[in-house]
Amino acid sequence: MPFALIVKLDELLPVLLTTVIFVAIGLVVFAIAFIIIVKVSPFSVKKEIEEDQNIALAVIIGAIIIGVALIISSAIQGN
Repeated sequence: MPFALIVKLDELLPVLLTTVIFVAIGLVVFAIAFIIIVKVSPFSVKKEIEEDQNIALAVIIGAIIIGVALIISSAIQGN
């Protein structure tokens, strides 16, 4: 059976649709979280990271992004 991994199209479409919906919801939640981070900061995040080369702020923003991504992932998986 060399073609045992082929999935029927009628089984694939619901899974694909669900995946696209969850990706869209995850991206919207992530965008909202990032907008909140930028608005709450008393300084320009873009200026600090790009112009002033503030590595510490970039690491903190990266950690926040990973944390939000883990929360969204757990919410989607139902854990």
